Amino acid sequence: MGNSKRAILLVNLGSPTSPTPAAVEAFLEEFLSDRRVVDLNPWLWGLLRKLVILPRRSEVVARAYASIWTKDGSPLIVHARDLCARLRERLPEARVEIAMRYGEPSLRSVVGGLAREGIEHVRVVPLFPQFSEATTGSILAEMKSVVAGLGRPLAWDSIDTFHADPGYIAALAARVRESLALGPVDHYVWSFHGLPLRFIERGDPYASQANVTARLLSEQLGLRADQWSLVWQSRFGRRKWLEPAADLFVPALAKKHPRVLIACPAFAADCLETLEEVSVRLRDSFLASGGVELRSVPCLNADPAWALALAGICTAR
Repeated sequence: MGNSKRAILLVNLGSPTSPTPAAVEAFLEEFLSDRRVVDLNPWLWGLLRKLVILPRRSEVVARAYASIWTKDGSPLIVHARDLCARLRERLPEARVEIAMRYGEPSLRSVVGGLAREGIEHVRVVPLFPQFSEATTGSILAEMKSVVAGLGRPLAWDSIDTFHADPGYIAALAARVRESLALGPVDHYVWSFHGLPLRFIERGDPYASQANVTARLLSEQLGLRADQWSLVWQSRFGRRKWLEPAADLFVPALAKKHPRVLIACPAFAADCLETLEEVSVRLRDSFLASGGVELRSVPCLNADPAWALALAGICTAR
């Protein structure tokens, strides 16, 4: 990757530009319009989205974003910039940039800029360890569309999954061990972003890869099978999703396991789903159910061990 005509592009989901209802509505409109994210009848979903979902959800979600917003902006974007900087240190001869699937900096604007600068090859690295058509699949489809519309040649390839990468697993385990320095816990929970069950039934490998990650992480930590659980968070809509659902399963642990440690291996960076959904709402529910402590493990973010592992992932093959 030492060729100055080549670039590494880290891509994450994205974030609103500010924690305001207008900015959140614009972000949700782009996100929820993606057919790989919501595969319902486009005409009916368009009406429901514009007339019901966006008017009702934008203000609520904006308040949630406001509760986690930092002086430097959205945590996900801040961590992406920091990780990019660390990766540049690890790969000094590589051109490393970040882009977001939704929001800014957009995949279209970043790739267009690289092409105009004379970059000849881009390696796309979606920061989703487990592959799903709703995440990595959407990024690759958008990349294909962007490149097709450039009007100039640009070669590209991608790292589609790193769910079992030894460096990634080791970095996760190190994060957990750091949290254990605060004291012992009674049970461990690995929380992954959920997915509608129909996606899995169509052959999406996400759930099977999440199970592999959870097993490898548990093995790395020396945990017995009865010491950890896998749950699925962030359910949306009324259709059946992967189970067990985090918002039901974790509070039910409270009486038997009053001190629980929870980590979110599917999220490379802390964001709304980890900082507000898990560390605030799920924690409050766990405590209200009789638990003593729900200890959230920070995501990998820009951790040096993770940056080192990611450098290896980015330059593989």
